[in-house]
Amino acid sequence: MTNEAPPRIGDLLRSAATRATPLVRGIADASLGAPTPCAEYDVRALLNHLLGVVVHFQALAAKQPADLAVGTDWLADPGWRDRFEAETEKLVEAWSAPGAEEGTTGGMALPARTVGSMVLLDLTVHAWDLARATGRSFEPDPAVVAGLVEEVERMAPMARKTGVFGEPAELPGDATAFERLLATTGRDPRAWEG
Repeated sequence: MTNEAPPRIGDLLRSAATRATPLVRGIADASLGAPTPCAEYDVRALLNHLLGVVVHFQALAAKQPADLAVGTDWLADPGWRDRFEAETEKLVEAWSAPGAEEGTTGGMALPARTVGSMVLLDLTVHAWDLARATGRSFEPDPAVVAGLVEEVERMAPMARKTGVFGEPAELPGDATAFERLLATTGRDPRAWEG
């Protein structure tokens, strides 16, 4: 048995960003009011949430505090698609910096790797949410899914208690690893099939 180090969060984020950025860039303004698998968000609100997460988690990678409660309308700027790409690149750089995965992060008092996994999960799962809401398909990098499974299972009970995750969705035995990950967060991937 080898004691292989887990993939670095920065590398996983780079892969997730490579798939999420073109998806976000392709969202038409006419789709901004569409419902998403996140019941409390339409496409516009989910994009605002995701862009806020991408920006604030850059600070957390640098062990700086971040006010995640601040509601900014990132989409008020007509260049929001370019901004998403630029901020996502900064996020990858921040989590690729030496020491980003070590110690505890920002004001969250959580292990830095857990916090990095949180933003990786958001970038991956919300890309799927946005794809489904706009009638497109989305397949994450299998390495990203594999890198998230253990962390998501560990955070799921607290995430359900705080309302971040819903109750796990029931899936058939032939579900993929990504469908199981989505189900753990409370999403029913088969209900949103394209």
